[in-house]
Amino acid sequence: MESKPTVPLTVHQKTPAAKGSGQNSKLNAEQEAGGRLKGVQVVKPIVYGNVAWYLGEKRQEDGHTHQWNVYLKAYDHEDMSVYVKRVHFKLHESYADPNRVCHAPPYGVTETGWGEFEVVIKIFFQDSNERPVTIYHFLKLFDREKDGNVKNTTVPVNSEFYDELVFCDPTVKMHRLLSHPKLSTPEQQHNTDYEGKKVQDLQKVLTAKKKVKQEIDELKTRLAEAKENILKLKSNVSS
Repeated sequence: MESKPTVPLTVHQKTPAAKGSGQNSKLNAEQEAGGRLKGVQVVKPIVYGNVAWYLGEKRQEDGHTHQWNVYLKAYDHEDMSVYVKRVHFKLHESYADPNRVCHAPPYGVTETGWGEFEVVIKIFFQDSNERPVTIYHFLKLFDREKDGNVKNTTVPVNSEFYDELVFCDPTVKMHRLLSHPKLSTPEQQHNTDYEGKKVQDLQKVLTAKKKVKQEIDELKTRLAEAKENILKLKSNVSS
């Protein structure tokens, strides 16, 4: 979940229909009206999360201690508005207006508060035939020690995750939007070094595989020794 895919993302293109065929023209019209491209899968990598800053003291008027920003963005800085119609952010009910809507990038909400809670992020697509996707993110304001106590720090707190929007059997319209030449948004640095994390995770996997192989070799050696001892015991008994 927190590492970039290691293989290129592939989008299968629709095969053009033969010209002059009334049946194919009718099929195309039905597909354009909402038909789906069977067997086609498109993957769009995304990043979501929040960053929080301590205000330095508790505000007298409302008791708020932090300013925070919760966000959704494309991993590769692609302009998601080509295929995303709007993004809803559902905040805690204690906010006067807990439902926030973004119709264009950057998709995010900046607020102040004092407590952590779950933010519901709902993504609606340009083709209404595609179901919205819901993401649940726990807003993080505090860094904590292993014992659960809050760390005293003025460094911004980051809670960011990598994920993927996977479109299986998309509609013709949605497939066209997903295949649209990429439009870039102003590049923003991710709060997590995903490339570095990918290298670390790969190293952990290789280390684990090496350890498992070593344990298997040790078990094989012990099994061979056990079999040898059994043969010796049988030989002693028979003699």
